[in-house]
Amino acid sequence: MCKVLKVSRSSYYKHLTKRPSNREVENQMLAKEILSIYIDSKKRYGAPKINETLIANGLNISLKRTQRIMKKLDIKSIIIKKYRPQSSKNKVVEKENILKRDFSTKAINEKWVTDITYIYTLKDRWCYLASVMDLHTKKIIGHAMSKSIDTVLALEAVKNAMKLQKPTKPLILHSDYTEKKTMPKNFRFRCFW
Repeated sequence: MCKVLKVSRSSYYKHLTKRPSNREVENQMLAKEILSIYIDSKKRYGAPKINETLIANGLNISLKRTQRIMKKLDIKSIIIKKYRPQSSKNKVVEKENILKRDFSTKAINEKWVTDITYIYTLKDRWCYLASVMDLHTKKIIGHAMSKSIDTVLALEAVKNAMKLQKPTKPLILHSDYTEKKTMPKNFRFRCFW
């Protein structure tokens, strides 16, 4: 058979008795350990943290070797990048602060405050939640959510609050910022309805 296949007998017998090297056996053991640490960390740990854990467990392994084994296993940490708002080149126009940090109220629909929260979702990445809170009841009375942060989102939250509360007297609507190009001209801190 060796003559037909043109293979030497020594190569044939070497192939039959081939056993994995010590390095391959060690890599298989390390791969199991790395996978275990990765799953225990809920897939959050990357190579540096996994390497630190392996060393703490008494296994002497370099970071590069940990990275190579993780690459063979096709695993990497799940990273959620921090939200970094882009700076606006528009000049911020300061409005008169009617509220002046006086958050006390005597009745509902006297003072409302607004804010926008950034929420990370796996499907849509960053989403934005605008909310309106009545300072008397400390309850959210209007909200709106969108994939983009703009004037429409803020106004939608205020409109929802208006529909729900139906205020009959003038009230103060306080926001932490306004920009010249993003807020309409008729949108002021003191709103009368």
